[in-house]
Amino acid sequence: MADEFKSSDFIDRDYFEPQNPPTGTGSPGISSSPPPSREELEARAADVQQEIEKLRRAQEELERKKGALEETRRRRVEWETSKKELIHGLTRALGLLEKAEFNARQEAEQMAKALTGLRDALSKVQSINEESWTKDNFEIELTRALAVVENARQEWNSARLKFPIIDASLEKEQTQQQLTQSGFKVPDFYELLKIGFAISLPLIIIILIAVIVILVKR
Repeated sequence: MADEFKSSDFIDRDYFEPQNPPTGTGSPGISSSPPPSREELEARAADVQQEIEKLRRAQEELERKKGALEETRRRRVEWETSKKELIHGLTRALGLLEKAEFNARQEAEQMAKALTGLRDALSKVQSINEESWTKDNFEIELTRALAVVENARQEWNSARLKFPIIDASLEKEQTQQQLTQSGFKVPDFYELLKIGFAISLPLIIIILIAVIVILVKR
């Protein structure tokens, strides 16, 4: 009966037999995570690419906003510069035109007074009727006529001083009359053109001959 039991039956083999160490580089008793698979790497790369695209779109949006702000700033500067220039220019133009308008109004008022005086003087001179003079009233009418003429002359001289156009027109008429009386006629534009062409014709012919000679020698 004792032979049926061996001493080895009561030995704890797990205690005496060395246990196999765990595989991997982890600590004993702690299992390490396996390396990422190809699918996981591709998924991570796709996530990173999406993040890059998102950042790129964000950068493009910021660049667009920056460009819009730069354009707004440029237009703002243009507005401020144009406003300043226009205010200065318009103010100056208004001042000059107001002064010119005031002077023109004064000149127009003076011209209207001069016109009234000249018309009145002309009417008085033309109203003198020498045929109504007689031996009895000759001295009186002559004195009255001379007074009218003197007043008209003063009115005329006053207008000539105020408005130089009167003398300028008068001098032009007198010059034209003197030239007409002396037999000299002022040539018009076409006559002056003919005279100029006639004077320049010999020079033109000489230049043409010189050009022809040069071309023949070549």
